[in-house]
Amino acid sequence: MTKPAIRSLPAPAPKSALWPILKQEAVLVTAFLCAVLTMFFVPPSSAYLDYIDFRVLALLFCLMVVVAGAQSCGLFEVLAQRLLSGSKSVRYLCLLLILMPFFGSMLITNDVALLAFVPFAIVVLNLIGRPQDLILVITAQTLAANLGSMATPIGNPQNLFLYSKFHISISSFLAAMLPYTLLSLVGLALMVLLFKKESTEVHFDTLKTISNPRQVVLMSVLFLLCLLSVLHLVHSGIVLAVVLASMVLFAKELFRKADYSLLATFVFFFICAGNIGQMDLIRNFLTSMMDKSSLVSSVLASQFISNVPAAVLLSGFTEQWKELLIGVNVGGLGTLIASLASLISFKLYLKTPDARPLKYLGVFTVANAAGLLVLMAAAIMLD
Repeated sequence: MTKPAIRSLPAPAPKSALWPILKQEAVLVTAFLCAVLTMFFVPPSSAYLDYIDFRVLALLFCLMVVVAGAQSCGLFEVLAQRLLSGSKSVRYLCLLLILMPFFGSMLITNDVALLAFVPFAIVVLNLIGRPQDLILVITAQTLAANLGSMATPIGNPQNLFLYSKFHISISSFLAAMLPYTLLSLVGLALMVLLFKKESTEVHFDTLKTISNPRQVVLMSVLFLLCLLSVLHLVHSGIVLAVVLASMVLFAKELFRKADYSLLATFVFFFICAGNIGQMDLIRNFLTSMMDKSSLVSSVLASQFISNVPAAVLLSGFTEQWKELLIGVNVGGLGTLIASLASLISFKLYLKTPDARPLKYLGVFTVANAAGLLVLMAAAIMLD
């Protein structure tokens, strides 16, 4: 009797190591594909160099590593602990947790503010036994970071880009964004009424200290230098050279802290936008859309491709910098991808015990839709 042949089952196909990267860097991949696609219509040439705003790239890199250098010393945690320690009402405590990313984002950008203060909020709310407030607080912090960042040229990447591209004066920039910043602050303060009045006591088991005071001083000086460059008082090339030299001499580990994917995304969208500017059909369509309403067009574009790419792409088809600036900032509200900083909060929340992603998305969407409607109404009234 012959034995039946034993057939081994085929080994399961290994999971592609590329897929997680594609998911994590979806905007970078999209920017790359858009750049490559437009190259078929406008072949690569030396003219591509004229598309790229090297000043914006240099300042973005410098701000990234300088803020990361201050953060790595524990500076933000020390400030947060001193603000939150002691006996406070839950409403007042939540107000502080929300205002920290609102004002912090004006100087350290919206994504860094969320990376610094959302984990801190998770620790604090668990410490006082109020994990049920996590979703609302993190949603409000996300709104706060996106809304606070619109107040300054260095609050987010699209502001820095538009500020540089259109040569906006600092007074004109601040005047354009001040009404929306103040209105946002009032709205965030009103959100605090959703929390209970009861008192609570906050005591941290371990008080943080600044691990490297000399580095904090160095980063403060470099940050001031970056601000002077943003104000066109110091050449960006000088700032880049000083920051790079400081990193090589005192903080080589900061080279790993820069968001190189964001820098590459800008380069690819610069190429894409520059090439589209040479393609009559698409250029004429985008120009007509922006002529009808730069504000509405930029808000809508932000909902689908996020506000940073929208700012780069649409900036070549309008001279109405104020409407575009307001549109891409207000347009950061709405969908989860309208501002990529919002994804940071969502990912941090998902790591918490008993995370409820569907509930989070529901609260996030309602809050963002409400904020978007209010600010759009304000923009139409102020137009």
